[in-house]
Amino acid sequence: MADEVEAVIARLRAQGRRITAARRAVITQLVEHDGHMAAGELADRVREALPDVHESTVYRALEDLTRLGIVVHSHLAHGPAMYHLATERHAHLVCDECGASIEVPATVTAAFARALRKRFDFEADLVHFALSGRCSACRQTPPGVASRIRRGRR
Repeated sequence: MADEVEAVIARLRAQGRRITAARRAVITQLVEHDGHMAAGELADRVREALPDVHESTVYRALEDLTRLGIVVHSHLAHGPAMYHLATERHAHLVCDECGASIEVPATVTAAFARALRKRFDFEADLVHFALSGRCSACRQTPPGVASRIRRGRR
């Protein structure tokens, strides 16, 4: 993990950016979490490691890292934006019943994006927002049953 953090830090240095303790902590948490994290959760984790770092500093670091292409955010459902390191571009499928999130390589959605561009002359960003539906496990149960089971009701 340390190598991955240092690789991201090297990208920032190559762009002439300063490496602050807060930026390093944000990058470290994103690498250690190895997935998608809401800004509030990320700020809490950074402040566990660096108690003197204010929440607004974490949000500014996320904005800056997003602008620089180091971090991306996606809207996976009705909750907050989720942040992750900008590695391989991918879309998200989110189950309306159980909330499961499936990462889909951009190569899979590329044909759909080309069809939208050709037919509607529209350049779609299929990475920023998730596509919703029902996962295979939830399709095995009637609509609404999986979410009731998840909440402890039958």
